Amino acid sequence: MACNLRILLVDDHTLIRKGLRALMAEWEGFEVVGEARDGEEAVELALELRPNIVLMDIYMPRLDGLEATRRLKTLLPESKVVILTVDDNPETLLAALEAGAKGYLLKTVEPQQLYYLLQEVARGEMTLTPALIKKMLPRLTRTPTLNSLSAREKEVLELVAQGFTNREIAQKLYISENTVKNHLRSILEKLQTKNRLQAVQYALQQGWIKAPK
Repeated sequence: MACNLRILLVDDHTLIRKGLRALMAEWEGFEVVGEARDGEEAVELALELRPNIVLMDIYMPRLDGLEATRRLKTLLPESKVVILTVDDNPETLLAALEAGAKGYLLKTVEPQQLYYLLQEVARGEMTLTPALIKKMLPRLTRTPTLNSLSAREKEVLELVAQGFTNREIAQKLYISENTVKNHLRSILEKLQTKNRLQAVQYALQQGWIKAPK
């Protein structure tokens, strides 16, 4: 189901912005409301346009994407920042999440996957390029829990770790999208985690699911 999403594109490369705008023009329920060339302009336009999602590059002149994300978290918390970058360094990823980003995607993401991932972010979920999860594991620690997952919940979590959206998981398991959401809520409760990213990180650490290749 399409949703009405107002998107602000932030990248210092005109070609990237125009390419994303052209791509999103083909997506039902998406509207690019503005473009910014750096973090300073991004903050100014976001406060003026109040987009649902700010799709933000990191390395830009005047003000980088991480500092712009910090400012938007304070000034405009209802707008969700999703980082779109070429930087696959886990330290940068963690810095982005700490700054308040709700997603961290590499520019190698497939267009259809980007479409679904942005919708999930708009619904309040966090998203992350699957290839980065494995890189992050050595930097993550958690207190063990005695709670365990059912076989079906492990299946769902494995597919989440591979980067599939709720809709794609539903299709693969021949269940409804609402059932997938119910499984995810149960998983988060059992693992005492706040979002799907944290749940995947913990399950990988415990060896309950396999790391994405």
